[in-house]
Amino acid sequence: MKSNSHRQTIISKNIWNKTFVFLVFFIFAFAKGNAQILEPVKWTAKIEKKSGSNAILIFDGIIEKDWHMYSQFTPDGGPLPLEIVFKNQKGNYNLVGKAKEGKTKTAFNDIFGVNETFFEGKAHIEQEITITNPDLKTVDVDFDFQVCKEVCINSNKKFSIVIPASFNMKAVATVSEVKEDETKRIGLAVDTIEKVVAPSTEKAKVEVAKTLEKQKKPAPAPQRSLWSIFFIAFLSGFAALLTPCVFPMIPMTVSFFTKQSKTRAAGIRNAIIYGVSIILIYVILGFSVSWIFGADALNSLATNVYFNILFFILLVVFASSFLGAFEIMLPNSWANKVDQQADKGGIIGILFMALALAIVSFSCTGPIVGSLLFEAATNGFLGPITGMFGFSLALALPFMLFAMFPGWLNSLPKSGGWLNTVKVVLGFLELALAFKFLSNADLVLQLHLLEREIFLVIWIAIFGALALYLFGKITLPHDSPLHHISVGRLYLGLTVLAFTIYLIPGLWGAPLKLISAFPPPPQYSESPFGVGGSGNNGISEKGLPKGAESGPHGITIFHDYEDGLAFAKSVNKPIMLDFTGFACVNCRKMENNVWSDKRVLSILKNDVVLISLYVDDKRELPASEQFVTAAGDEIITVGDKWTDFMISKYKTNTQPLYVLTDLKGENLNDSKPTVSYVGVEEYLNWLKTGISNFK
Repeated sequence: MKSNSHRQTIISKNIWNKTFVFLVFFIFAFAKGNAQILEPVKWTAKIEKKSGSNAILIFDGIIEKDWHMYSQFTPDGGPLPLEIVFKNQKGNYNLVGKAKEGKTKTAFNDIFGVNETFFEGKAHIEQEITITNPDLKTVDVDFDFQVCKEVCINSNKKFSIVIPASFNMKAVATVSEVKEDETKRIGLAVDTIEKVVAPSTEKAKVEVAKTLEKQKKPAPAPQRSLWSIFFIAFLSGFAALLTPCVFPMIPMTVSFFTKQSKTRAAGIRNAIIYGVSIILIYVILGFSVSWIFGADALNSLATNVYFNILFFILLVVFASSFLGAFEIMLPNSWANKVDQQADKGGIIGILFMALALAIVSFSCTGPIVGSLLFEAATNGFLGPITGMFGFSLALALPFMLFAMFPGWLNSLPKSGGWLNTVKVVLGFLELALAFKFLSNADLVLQLHLLEREIFLVIWIAIFGALALYLFGKITLPHDSPLHHISVGRLYLGLTVLAFTIYLIPGLWGAPLKLISAFPPPPQYSESPFGVGGSGNNGISEKGLPKGAESGPHGITIFHDYEDGLAFAKSVNKPIMLDFTGFACVNCRKMENNVWSDKRVLSILKNDVVLISLYVDDKRELPASEQFVTAAGDEIITVGDKWTDFMISKYKTNTQPLYVLTDLKGENLNDSKPTVSYVGVEEYLNWLKTGISNFK
């Protein structure tokens, strides 16, 4: 009896242990599966009364560590900017200006060639409204935003902000958010963002965090920092220094200081004051631009159609002036009045001498300063200030240095025709840059008037003409007779000619990486496959299956699941689903760095049928295909459809996401059903394992 009792006890313990292990495993697996649906930004909202019928809506987002959320002012053609939709605005309230943002950062994205603006740590957004309907109960607002780490996620957050009956408060009003399962989450890029999990899933959260630490992190996009703005501005100032309006004034001004000063030390001191005054004038100009327009307006310049068209016109006018069509001059009365003040002497007189230099040299420096201010302005409030400091420092240094070492003046080249050559070269560069701004406007409006081929043809013509000018084959109105060209001019001409020849293959689909940030992207062209259809590594658009197109590296790609599935069945090949996005940075990195590997490329071209599904495709579905999910999400666009497919089928909302399936949609790789941002070897092994399981 004792033995049987002991045996039953052991059996009971074994059953309990197995049951406990199973329950722990089940809970862990469930938590881990749920942790794939990630939400990295936790939002709160409130309404504060301002005065009268005006109120301010305030949205605060806490962003998890190492993640960043894109601003409203991230330009088109890059990652997805924040979009704020006021659902019940009509007849209830009016917006007062554009939503204002708290502290943001700006970085240059080398994949898309744009300056992206984003929040880190926290996002603060305010929108003032004027309430016109006294019976209004709530303000309904939708946020569509993209948040990234090593990957990105597109999210949609809905707010219904209750207006208190008293409307007499500064405290937080009740915010009614759409319940968790009604919040549509759309993922992009490769980041896997931790979700706010319940206590029971805390272990899974820790495991996910550990896994992320082990993943290979992509290098961050190089930031077009204030240092880079300073460096570009400094070079621009040096270029302005070599123009005929400024260069001849160096020996004249330095000689004035050395002769009029009683001692050499006094001459050096006065020259330094003169240089500091030049810097002060231009920095005040940069500060004024930032103060008048404000950071928000400056950030929006890059994508504003009217500003881009205006700057295109201005740069064409400036270029025409540099090329000798006419002179851009400020009123002579300004220079005369400033000269009168400069004659008084002392520090004030030196300050007015510096102002006189800025006015007299405006015909040469104005176009450069204007272009520089526009470019620097897209970097926010400090951009124009930093730009003007760099520009003026390059302009002022020679005056100070030559005053300290007057003997150097003898080493300066004499003024002559070469100064006009510098001015003409700058004119050609201004003209080329003008079409960049026109291209920006065309891209935003999607008019397809200045597509990639036309842009490149214009640049080839401009730089080809510049090469002919440097070789002396073209002369302009202010040029001196040229009997021979100098060695320096010859070398410069050869460099420009080489660059012109470099541009020509771009018409046949060459990537032209040296200027990737300037022309429209390859897909924005008359022929995405290059002239004659031979771009993309020589793969022609002709002969592709129905519904397919030639994608990166000439891979045949489908963008509709049904089309791709039908073709896969006809050729009996496995399917690789590529959940991606137009604004997915790491998707492009995977395509550029991993898909380009010869071994991977061979598999993608020959052994699988690739279906790329864009979760940020904003095209609206036909009314008959629109629906509402069980969770209450409205599926309206093509991107919504693929997002719902990804979340419901694979329980994740991150991209890039790659899945290998058979012709019935079943996974081919049980040990690792999906991969995202990985290295070449891991991706290659995953492909081979999945394909080997295809029957």
